[in-house]
Amino acid sequence: MVEAPRVIETAFDLGEGEAMRYAISLPADYESSPQEPRPLILALHPGGRSAYYGSWFMQTIVEPGLRDWGAVIVAPDVPDERWATERSERALLALLDDVLARHAIDPTRILVTGFSMGGRGTWYMAARHADLFTGVIVMATGPGEGSLESLSRTPLYIIHSPDDEVVPYPPVEELAVRLAGRGYPIQMMSLPGANHGMMGDYVAPLRAAGQWLWREWDEKGSRDR
Repeated sequence: MVEAPRVIETAFDLGEGEAMRYAISLPADYESSPQEPRPLILALHPGGRSAYYGSWFMQTIVEPGLRDWGAVIVAPDVPDERWATERSERALLALLDDVLARHAIDPTRILVTGFSMGGRGTWYMAARHADLFTGVIVMATGPGEGSLESLSRTPLYIIHSPDDEVVPYPPVEELAVRLAGRGYPIQMMSLPGANHGMMGDYVAPLRAAGQWLWREWDEKGSRDR
């Protein structure tokens, strides 16, 4: 069994007297091999405003689901009203630049993931920065407005429940079918019985999504060699 990571809660200076709270999770073996390139996960929490809500979301959902990766996980608190805004985008990119400068990261294994509002932010960030994010896992939401053309080569996994009473399931399923038909590397998992508030039900599906994504990365690496 992989040991639990070390989690640090701190803040990132955004300038002009503003700061963004965030947590960073470092694998249990990180100190013994800090120069070993690690996957990087950006975890975007759902709607909520409590301090270090991103840390709670990471430690409760994302880290347990993807612990086997041995990844560095970054989980900020939303700096704006929602994730899918230019202000949040600038803050996230600045934070990631700092993390990439301070830690050895494998640039071929950088994931963005999120739930509900965080899932909408995941779509937003992935579509606008396909040169940075090499994998996408979206939970309990659709993409909203905007083109997804930039994701035509990015492995994408959607987890959604047909019993979600907040975000309707059929449009998300229709989108997944449409993108698959256009040749996008996409998978979708249906999660019956889970209403929108049942985030805990997404941990095991997230683990399965992570295994699929890892295989996609391995296959791409083999093709590129």
